[in-house]
Amino acid sequence: MVLTGAGVSTESGIPDFRSATGIWAEVDPFQVASIQAFRRDPARVWGFYRERLHVLREAEPNAAHEALAELERRGLVEAVVTQNIDLLHTRAGSEDVVEVHGSIRSAQCLRCLWTESADNVLLQLESSPTPACPQCGEVLKPGVVLFGELLPAAAMERATQLARGARLMLVVGSSLEVWPVAGLPLEARAFAIVNRGPTALDDRALLRLDAGAGETLLAVLEAI
Repeated sequence: MVLTGAGVSTESGIPDFRSATGIWAEVDPFQVASIQAFRRDPARVWGFYRERLHVLREAEPNAAHEALAELERRGLVEAVVTQNIDLLHTRAGSEDVVEVHGSIRSAQCLRCLWTESADNVLLQLESSPTPACPQCGEVLKPGVVLFGELLPAAAMERATQLARGARLMLVVGSSLEVWPVAGLPLEARAFAIVNRGPTALDDRALLRLDAGAGETLLAVLEAI
C-alpha cells in the first residue's frame, strides 16, 4: 500500500503545509482550518477554502499520481491512502483511494448531515460569503477534516487494515507529523519513505530517499 501526503502534489503546483514556504507559514491553521474557527467565524474559514478550492480544482495530476495509478494497474499496489484532499489520485486513474482527511468533492451540513456538491457550493460562494444547506439552511462545512475534528472512522479503519496487511508500505510526500495517520507505517511489516526533507520515522524506515515523488516513482516504473 501507499501512504501519500502534501509532498506528492507539490509538483502539480499545490503548496504543502509544513515547509518553510508552506501554507501554515503564512496563515494560522487554527484561525482558518479548525472546527472551532468554523463555529466562531464560518465566513473566514470559507474565505480561506474558497481560494483553496479554485487552486485544487485547476491542478492536474503529475507524474507521481500517474505512476501510482500504473503500479495499481500492474497489481503492485493494493490501495492508496492519502492525507490529500485534492482528488488527484482518483483523477490520475487510481481506483482504490482512501481519503483519511476528506476531500474537496463536497461540503457537509453539521445539523442535518446533508452533503452538497462542490460545484453547487462554489456557485453559492459567488454571491454569498458562506454556502447554505438546501435542506435546513445551516451553514455548510467544507468536506475536509478540520483541526479538532475526528478522522472519518470508516476510512481510518480501512487504512489500518491495509497497513497491517501490507508487506511493504511506501510513504510518499509526508513528513509523518499529523497523527493518527502518522502512526500507520508502524502497523506495516516494513515501510519505505520518499520525501523532501526529514520525517518523524526516518530512523525506523527500511529505506529512506530524500528525493522528489515524480522522479522517484517514474524510476520505479522503469526499473520493473
